[in-house]
Amino acid sequence: MPPPFDPELTAALEALGGLSRERITPENLAVHRQRDAASRPRPTVAELRADGHFAVEELSVPGVGGGPDITLVHARPVGEAGPLPVLYYMHGGGLVMGNAWSVLPKILRDWSAPLGMAVVSVEYRLAPETRYPGPLDDCHTGLVWTAGHADELGLDAERMIIGGKSAGGGLAAALTLLNRDRGEGPTPVGQLLQCPMLDDRLDTPSAFQMEEIGLWDRSSTAVCWRAYLGDHHGDPDLSPYAAPGRATDLSGLPPTYIDVGSAETFRDENIAYAQAIWCAGGDAELHVWPGAFHGFDSFAPAAALTRQARHARTQWLSRALARSRR
Repeated sequence: MPPPFDPELTAALEALGGLSRERITPENLAVHRQRDAASRPRPTVAELRADGHFAVEELSVPGVGGGPDITLVHARPVGEAGPLPVLYYMHGGGLVMGNAWSVLPKILRDWSAPLGMAVVSVEYRLAPETRYPGPLDDCHTGLVWTAGHADELGLDAERMIIGGKSAGGGLAAALTLLNRDRGEGPTPVGQLLQCPMLDDRLDTPSAFQMEEIGLWDRSSTAVCWRAYLGDHHGDPDLSPYAAPGRATDLSGLPPTYIDVGSAETFRDENIAYAQAIWCAGGDAELHVWPGAFHGFDSFAPAAALTRQARHARTQWLSRALARSRR
């Protein structure tokens, strides 16, 4: 039996009607992309500036290995003095959908303005057109470039947090591992992982327990992993940079925030990741929101559980930035 949904979240799910039961397949991926683009339209730079409350610029970064340039969207509250701490952020969308712009209004409202921090959102390439390691390379190249140009951007490279949601949370976890091992980029002061997509094996109890239930389940996730990994999907020796849930060494990571719903497919892989950080002597704060499905806060923004989750994330960010002050 699956755990029950929170009553307010149940109402939000029921309001979606048949859409809540549709699953991604290779055949309908184009339709899902169109629907996703329509449901969260890309705001213009002028709209992101919100009548002058934020400074916003699009930056073009040379790609790696002859690849295309990478677009970063840099936004910050107007009137904040001095180099600002920065959230380096990867959007969600199953590695096959989403964009760097549509996530920004909420981030700017909830975190940038109240905490006085900048955000750099990465427009990484999507699968299946670009498979691993292409999207992760985009994120890593942008991270190293941002740290190297921090002074001219008015950013404090020593107060950087790597973050993301869903597939973007998985990319954030992979990027933090890659950055730790390569030693080419900044030393982040934290990583913020919201319901991250971490493990391509999809063999946890929650993955099977929540199959065909809620907005996002094991079958849709499997399609996205196959799109991202291609023939390497399920390989026994798959790199942890491809799927961070495969990592056996989680030592040396920055303080980590992980949250997930009790009623979603990623629950157990997220719990296992936090536990592995603790076992490696690291610092992880884990929240399992009771009765929450994947992406609940986007579909029920006024629900009590959403407000609690938003507050917990903001408080963790505030503490992480306070610890990092020089």
